[in-house]
Amino acid sequence: MARMSPEINAGSMADIAFLLLIFFLVTTTMDVDTGINRMLPPPIDPNAPEPPPVRERNVFVVLVDAQDRLLVEGEPGTIERLRGQAKHFLQNPDNDPTLPVKETIEIEHIGEFERSMGVISLQNDRGTSYEMYISVQNELAAAVREVRDEVSRQYFGRAFGELTDEELVEAVRRAVPMRISEAEPKDIGGRRR
Repeated sequence: MARMSPEINAGSMADIAFLLLIFFLVTTTMDVDTGINRMLPPPIDPNAPEPPPVRERNVFVVLVDAQDRLLVEGEPGTIERLRGQAKHFLQNPDNDPTLPVKETIEIEHIGEFERSMGVISLQNDRGTSYEMYISVQNELAAAVREVRDEVSRQYFGRAFGELTDEELVEAVRRAVPMRISEAEPKDIGGRRR
């Protein structure tokens, strides 16, 4: 009579494989966060008084239409020139009366500083492509970062991103605030076909 070979119980093997699968699913992380890293302003207090009107010379208007055409201060513009135009607007190096007013404020660790009152106003059409919207956002934020770098190098000898002392970081932020105002998308014109 032939001998029966002993069988291996595979039920416990399936349990072990299932537990390993669960372990790897629980311990594995996946970075899927995307978007624009921007701090939003606090909600508006309904009891707060009306803010004072902003002078027209203090506003740098950037429009993007549905065909992804750029209009900078009423003139056709390009992504390549946008950063330089925004920097020039914010810095107003020659105290041009058509560019933003500068106010002299006292900033700890810097002293008296002439801060631009400039605000960048970004308006886009509902049909603007996401790629163009992000490109314009990146250029405007980069303009502010470069101005902050210049101020940081002038007063602290390092780029803004290299500052480790939170008080120095806050001083540069007060000197060059991130004032980018985004209007709600609307129909500017130039519909896509």
